[in-house]
Amino acid sequence: MGRKVTLATCSLNQWAMDFEGNSKRILESIEIAKKKNAAYRLGSELEICGYGCYDHFYEGDTLLHSFEVLAMLLQSPVTQDIICDVGMPIMHKNVLYNCRVIFLNKKILLIRPKMQLCNDGNYREERWFTRWMKPRQVEEYFLPRMISSITGQKTVPFGDAVLSTRDTCIGSETCEELWAPSSSHIAQSLDGVEIFTNASGSHFSLRKAYVRVDLVKSATAKCGGIYLFANQKGCDGDRVYYDGCSMIAINGSFVVQGSQFSLDEVEVLTATLDLEDVRSYRGNFASRARAAAQSEPYPRVMADFSLSKDDDIFLPSYEPVEWRYHSPEEEISYGPACWLWDYLRRSGQGGFFLPLSGGIDSSSTACIVASMCHLVCQAVDNGNPQVLTDVRRIVGDPDYVPQNPKELAGRIFVTCYMASENSSEVTRNRARQLAEQIGSCHQSIQIDTAVSAVIGIFTAVTAVIPRFKVHGGSPRENLALQNVQARLRMVLAYLFAQLTLWAQGRPGGLLVLGSSNVDESLRGYMTKYDCSSADINPIGGISKTDLRAFIRFCVDKFGFTALKEIYDAPPTAELEPLAEGQIAQTDEEDMGMSYEELSIYGRLRKMMKCGPYSMFCKLIHTWKNTCSPAQVAGKVKHFFRSYSINRHKMTTLTPSFHAENYSPDDNRFDLRQFLYNVAWTWQFRAIDKQVDALEKNKSTPNTEEPATTPQHGSGPTN
Repeated sequence: MGRKVTLATCSLNQWAMDFEGNSKRILESIEIAKKKNAAYRLGSELEICGYGCYDHFYEGDTLLHSFEVLAMLLQSPVTQDIICDVGMPIMHKNVLYNCRVIFLNKKILLIRPKMQLCNDGNYREERWFTRWMKPRQVEEYFLPRMISSITGQKTVPFGDAVLSTRDTCIGSETCEELWAPSSSHIAQSLDGVEIFTNASGSHFSLRKAYVRVDLVKSATAKCGGIYLFANQKGCDGDRVYYDGCSMIAINGSFVVQGSQFSLDEVEVLTATLDLEDVRSYRGNFASRARAAAQSEPYPRVMADFSLSKDDDIFLPSYEPVEWRYHSPEEEISYGPACWLWDYLRRSGQGGFFLPLSGGIDSSSTACIVASMCHLVCQAVDNGNPQVLTDVRRIVGDPDYVPQNPKELAGRIFVTCYMASENSSEVTRNRARQLAEQIGSCHQSIQIDTAVSAVIGIFTAVTAVIPRFKVHGGSPRENLALQNVQARLRMVLAYLFAQLTLWAQGRPGGLLVLGSSNVDESLRGYMTKYDCSSADINPIGGISKTDLRAFIRFCVDKFGFTALKEIYDAPPTAELEPLAEGQIAQTDEEDMGMSYEELSIYGRLRKMMKCGPYSMFCKLIHTWKNTCSPAQVAGKVKHFFRSYSINRHKMTTLTPSFHAENYSPDDNRFDLRQFLYNVAWTWQFRAIDKQVDALEKNKSTPNTEEPATTPQHGSGPTN
């Protein structure tokens, strides 16, 4: 009797509503799994239509085309003699469910609906789907005629059941069910399920990878068994990036680790595992045996099929692997780069245009494009035909082969330093040197003529000339003059993006890249419709602190020595007049808070769910050695005033790569009003009462003046 099973899990770069491409990638993955002798193939969540269809799930066409793809898969010779597990939306009794469809040899064995829906952060599954609320129950699902004519079945089991083959038992989970406190694999394991599958649509966030790893490791260490985890990869048409990391584990040990960042559209992982290892592992736990003996049974769907073979004694046993994590700097280098590549090749454009100022933010964006060029060249060198086809189409040359990342950047990446009379030679040189090291096609233009023309129109109408603050102007004049420069840069960026390739005799246009970071968005430290307004922004979900670490990483990784000077320079918008040729304006002075403080405010506001009062209550302890309660109150009030005054800017925020859990993205991640009572009278009064009480109480935290060396992000307030 055979006891070793070969199983396959996949990471596919699916694209929402791309039924043609999605079906081809599914078939390719099944074909690869069969070549590796797998008897079971697991795909990612909703892989037929793509996870990110969103309100397209309301459309009957989405369900129709999903069934058309399923019909094609059922009839394909590729899907024969292997159990295939695919994901698609299915309506049962007029209720829409997120389902797994498990089939073998033109017969549907089971339709298993998702039992726990994800409805927080980036996810809105309950907007379209309903979770299956009948544990351990199945109903008959009447198949559409197009499917019934292929399978010869009128109805199939629909619900919470497990699949029994001749040699083992398989249970399904879908994404959120692994995260839920009452995960299905616990009850399934007690009922004898030996192989668990999880089809996921889990997005990337910085420092998140360990969460999935720990959950899978814990599940198999506690319950015993084999766990297959399949996750989507790539940009499927939205702000999030699905980062693969498919895996196979057994009894608390990993045997296969999938890539987290890759340009390969199809990745198939297989492992041959011994079912007796599961049985002996479980047999060691008397407490588990007692719980299993009284567990409620699952409905079992029988499949006359064996995952193992009789002559499997010579198949090698698995060897555990140590999970390898990427550093945050590597994640910033690879994640947004893969997202940019997917967006570029699927948008049909000819490259990127970036206003390069010589500061940390735009330089970080430039380095991410450079990282993308490295990944593309590496994929071509490794023989990836799809990447080569895509890059040839992008550059408009059917015979093109990239020689190196620098040469490729010269073809698809245009950078531009947009100088005004307030710009310094220092930043101009920094931008030029970095562009030379990356290899971008670099331009340097002067915008003063355009600025003067716009101000001249205003002066002609009003007969007044606005002045900068240093020249005696009011704060309103000073801000307006800065905003004119910033907004004209956006207008010029789009002009050059649309016509640069035309001027070179090439078809298409360029995608404009933004470079505002998550902290500036949170604070609203940007001009509405300036260079923060772009087509996409690869760093919009990344903090300034992480970007600075990334800049240091790029010096060593890519040899971009120009970044050393950029790293040491204070961040500045360069929108106010210079003082004797030197920069007189810095970002942190303008904002009235440090970037380190902004990160703290952001995490407390979003991740810890703090309003002004709760934030104050936490920070009087965090900053007790550096700030008095009154100073903490001043900082918190200043942040919330600034945040609420500028919240309207988030409604027009450029679509940004999602990387940070305190992102203020107004689109769907951080849903709040954009018109506030910026006085926060009730909330601030509550803070003031506590300040008064603390100052009268001798047992309060240290209320001395701030220390000479600030800690925990203390800084100036307005």
